[in-house]
Amino acid sequence: MGTILLIILVLVLIGALPTWPHSKNWGYAPSGLAGLIVVVLLIMLLTGRL
Repeated sequence: MGTILLIILVLVLIGALPTWPHSKNWGYAPSGLAGLIVVVLLIMLLTGRL
């Protein structure tokens, strides 16, 4: 389960990088969403719910 979450997290972080021409005007929304997912996963890991 942890390996699957790690792979998904890496894919989300790579997808959040504004390196493609169509995504340069998105701003901080994708990376902010990725950061929120990381925070939620860390809280779940620390409380033992994951």
